[in-house]
Amino acid sequence: MYEKTFPNKRFKHTLEFLKKHISKDETILDLGVENPFSKIMKSEGFALKNTTGEDLDTDQTVLSNEIQDVVTAFEIFEHLLNPFTILKEIKSDKLFISIPMRLWFSPAYRSKTDMWDRHYHEFEDWQLDWLLEKTGWKIIDRKKWTNPVKKFGLRPLLRKFTNRYYIVYAEKIK
Repeated sequence: MYEKTFPNKRFKHTLEFLKKHISKDETILDLGVENPFSKIMKSEGFALKNTTGEDLDTDQTVLSNEIQDVVTAFEIFEHLLNPFTILKEIKSDKLFISIPMRLWFSPAYRSKTDMWDRHYHEFEDWQLDWLLEKTGWKIIDRKKWTNPVKKFGLRPLLRKFTNRYYIVYAEKIK
């Protein structure tokens, strides 16, 4: 997935946001298979376990079987058909979600060769906020950032000042 580019800026912002809100003593269930960022989290001292590639739209048993202090979902919710059910099933009290934001000048992403590498949802920030609210989560902190590219053209220009990523820290409402 990162053969040509490595999202250093996104990883840096995500790691800073995570460190701001949780301690390394807390256990984490990271939704999605092991990936470059989960390896970075482990190397930073976080106690982390990834899901194993099950289709979370149809099988949420891992959310009941793996009760951790924190659940992270970095760049995964846009791939899911049913994030509502997943958010309702999470047993942990703390949740971190990051998403690529919907860009009005760029269509939804769809790989023609990898069925898992497609975006079903292209969220705007208010949509993710509303989804969290409707599923019993209170947003504690949020952050957005741009993702400029070193190319010429209208889209690269727009990427310099249009927020591309959105990250949220939420806690379950009791």
